[in-house]
Amino acid sequence: MRILKIVVFIFLLGLPGRIIGQEPGSPVVEVALQRLEMEIGRAAKLAEGTVGVSAVHLESGVRISFNARERFPMASTYKIPIAVQVFTLVDRRELSLDRMIEVKQKDLHPGSGILAAFLNKPGLILSVRNLLELMLLVSDNSASDLLLRLAGGPQAVTERMRSLGLADLALNRPTVQLLADSAGYVLPPEEEWTPEMFKKLYEGTTKESRKEAARRFQEDLRDTATPENMVSLIEKGYRGGVLSPETQTMLFGILERCQTGKNRIPGLLLPDTVVAHKTGTISGTASDVGLITLPDQAGHVALAVYIKGSEREGAERERTIAQISRSIYDFFLFRRP
Repeated sequence: MRILKIVVFIFLLGLPGRIIGQEPGSPVVEVALQRLEMEIGRAAKLAEGTVGVSAVHLESGVRISFNARERFPMASTYKIPIAVQVFTLVDRRELSLDRMIEVKQKDLHPGSGILAAFLNKPGLILSVRNLLELMLLVSDNSASDLLLRLAGGPQAVTERMRSLGLADLALNRPTVQLLADSAGYVLPPEEEWTPEMFKKLYEGTTKESRKEAARRFQEDLRDTATPENMVSLIEKGYRGGVLSPETQTMLFGILERCQTGKNRIPGLLLPDTVVAHKTGTISGTASDVGLITLPDQAGHVALAVYIKGSEREGAERERTIAQISRSIYDFFLFRRP
């Protein structure tokens, strides 16, 4: 059985921090951490897969880790790194948010989103700003792949992450290729792409071939990240210095209005809790990455929860994420430094 640990690092103005007025290593602190570890472990069992968690209380520097250095498929959470790279180009004046992009039929890709509804309606033109909203609010895959192209491709996004010190976060494929690989079908040349073609390709797979493709996909290190690196990206982005104040505010403002994953990080929090987040789901995985604003000026928690290798229903995976998020929320709210 895998040994799961929670590791806490406490930094407060460069001096050892305190939890409930106790020094680290005191019985009170140890009991609190053990209980949190058991809570996360119990919730993780619901998913019947591998669960990875990373969290940091930004104001105190207290960190929580649970399989946080294991690689997980990012799925649509990789749309946050794409957005960071796009906003970086905007800050450099190499790309304008008002630039208009024509959406062609071959750009309408399968999966989440709403752009595919515009099939057979020529003349669709959207701004970069529109595409960012669609990618982050409703996780539109077509918008994501268009923005990835404008961002310079997967390698450019990965290089931007490397520049931020995130060595365990890499983008390798657009969403259209991710979906094909996870389902086990081969894409023809791009000029042949149509929404009907994607449907036929999927219908040509079998339950057995999809299961085998999913197994291979889970073992593939492409387009993966550690929860630790994803939390670091949120932390760095929120603290400033990654983006200009204007694009930073825009990014987190869009993430606060995310319309997917209401049963994940926000699922068991009070309805008025401010959560800026982005979800991901593909082939036995579920994830949610974001920033929780605690009430009563108790600070902010950057959080990433990933699940892979799960054969449970989506609702069970979402419940796992919600329960882990609530446990961490309570820990930092009621036992904060």
